[in-house]
Amino acid sequence: MVNAKKRIAVSVLLASTLVGSMAACSQTAGQRDSDGSNLTLWTHNGGNEAELAAVKQVVEDFNSSQSDVTVTVEAFPQASYNDSVVAAASSGKLACIIDVDGPNAPNWAWANYITPLDIEEEVKDFLPTVVGRWDDKIYSIGHYDVALALYAKKSVLEENGIRIATFEQPWTREEFDDALAKLKDAGDWDYPLDIVTGDVGEWYPYAYSPMLQSFGGDLINRSDFQSAEGAINSPQAVEWATWLRSLVENGYTAAKSGTDAAIDFQNGKSAILYSGSWAADQSKDVLGDDLVIMPAVDFGNGPKIGGGSWQWAISENCANKEGALEYLKFSLQDKYVASISKATGTIPATDAAAAELPDFAPGGKNEIFRQFAADYAVLRPETPAYPYIASKFTVATQDILNGADAQATLDSLAKDIDQNISSNGGYTNK
Repeated sequence: MVNAKKRIAVSVLLASTLVGSMAACSQTAGQRDSDGSNLTLWTHNGGNEAELAAVKQVVEDFNSSQSDVTVTVEAFPQASYNDSVVAAASSGKLACIIDVDGPNAPNWAWANYITPLDIEEEVKDFLPTVVGRWDDKIYSIGHYDVALALYAKKSVLEENGIRIATFEQPWTREEFDDALAKLKDAGDWDYPLDIVTGDVGEWYPYAYSPMLQSFGGDLINRSDFQSAEGAINSPQAVEWATWLRSLVENGYTAAKSGTDAAIDFQNGKSAILYSGSWAADQSKDVLGDDLVIMPAVDFGNGPKIGGGSWQWAISENCANKEGALEYLKFSLQDKYVASISKATGTIPATDAAAAELPDFAPGGKNEIFRQFAADYAVLRPETPAYPYIASKFTVATQDILNGADAQATLDSLAKDIDQNISSNGGYTNK
């Protein structure tokens, strides 16, 4: 099973020991990359042996395919990766090739950490959500995506007279509320719904802002990305926040749940799990044919899920951007999209790669996630303000779950976001 935190970045404070470690590594990368013939690749997947092995195979194949440059892999823990890149960038010691959590790419582009990529032709067949764009340029590209879904047991739904939602006919808000009421009345669960409120960091905007968008609100006005006023605190957003709080008030979900949500669901501690595609394979192994995977709820504006996962970029300070770009183009072959997706259990970014993986090929057990990603995914706002928006949204949502007034909380959130954008000159100049 692929852990949720493996797919969505978690911002944490950088421990002093890791600062020293990364500073040494950044100096090494800078020295190694300085002549342009040796390029360092930094990745966050130091704790994932399967993904790291797949990436190393791409690097090995590339190095064997030509003699102009040599790429060397350096892998680090995900928990400190983002902060580590920021620290290295401040001293001009970033590795030439780095990975970036997709929503953060515009911020890194604005901050001159990463450079535009001339790969428009190479990515024309990729899922749009894996192509990191800002200011009408491509800055990053990924091999895979993930998708949100509802998990339940067929037997539980049938016993309680609840329709199984389908891709063609998702649950409406009224159906979802009715299903939760029936499950609560059954008395078999303390909280019948687990939306993983105990997780932190990127999970909150990744998982809950799509619900907000389905209600008709958003994190920011996307016409120019200059203000959150009227979007994050709109009547539709207040309706979303009020509904979210009602899940706690009605005893449907916990204000702070456990973080082993998939295992809890498999063990019968919850009746419905709201999680990502990374929970599918293990849940299938445990529950077999009793498992049903359903789309996100349609709260009025269609089902919505978060789009965009980890992607690759080239640092602005790279001494051989052309060589680094050749590596990236090499890595985008369908066979590597397939091998990396297989290693991570994630959604392959191209149809051709999906065809190489039985689980994601037409008729495969996980094909539905590609359908979700293609039809329901909404990118988190493509603005350099996103990391700030995400952190503030997380705090505001936690406050709402714990009983804070919806309108006042969202008004304050809109004000904070607008002030941040204004203080950074609208994030319009690099």
